Amino acid sequence: MTQIPISTLMLLPGLLCDEAVWQEQITDLRDLECRVVDYGAADSIGAMADIVLQQAPARFALAGHSMGGRVALEVYRRAPARVERIALLDTGYEARPAGAAGEPERQKRLALLEQAQREGMRAMGAVWAQGMVHPDRLRDRELMESILEMIARKTPELFHAQIRALLERPDATPVLQSLHCPTLLLVGRQDSWSPLERHEAMAELAPAAVLRVIEDAGHMSTMERPRAVTVALREWLGL
Repeated sequence: MTQIPISTLMLLPGLLCDEAVWQEQITDLRDLECRVVDYGAADSIGAMADIVLQQAPARFALAGHSMGGRVALEVYRRAPARVERIALLDTGYEARPAGAAGEPERQKRLALLEQAQREGMRAMGAVWAQGMVHPDRLRDRELMESILEMIARKTPELFHAQIRALLERPDATPVLQSLHCPTLLLVGRQDSWSPLERHEAMAELAPAAVLRVIEDAGHMSTMERPRAVTVALREWLGL
């Protein structure tokens, strides 16, 4: 069967991110219609997925970064026939552990929220961003400023909603096992938030997945090494 060429790529940002996280890819992939989704005040992965489906055409390619990867998996769970192909970047798939095992994550996220409420989003971002990029890029003023400006465009209220969504995230293991469209798993080798080992586990679960590792990049791979990420996306898109 001849595959219909992809014309629309839905781009899903991660926690506290917006179109800036995809800007280099949008510029390079100008032969496609790229739509970056704004989740608004949605406070669950399911609600975010519904927003994507409302904004997307009948058929589309789907790429999600970080939290956006979890949203992408939920989109596929709800409407697999509409997704031509899926790319999951620097992300995860498991639910937060129940009980005491999941408490450290909750406490860490709420501590960041409290700092944002007390000192502002940019001040919180300056602390949070320390672990989001390759250590060598912390001295890259242009990169770090673009990340901090992006975080500062959000509010503590939106941060709270997205934290709630992540703390209550669903287990996407069955979704990964059901993927039969062209699937890209991409991760920065030095990603300390969503490490390579997690993506290797995802690749074992997903039957159609190809794993690509971006060298000298942390969690913000699309901004740290935009050209390398775009090359991988072009290969996945068949461009």
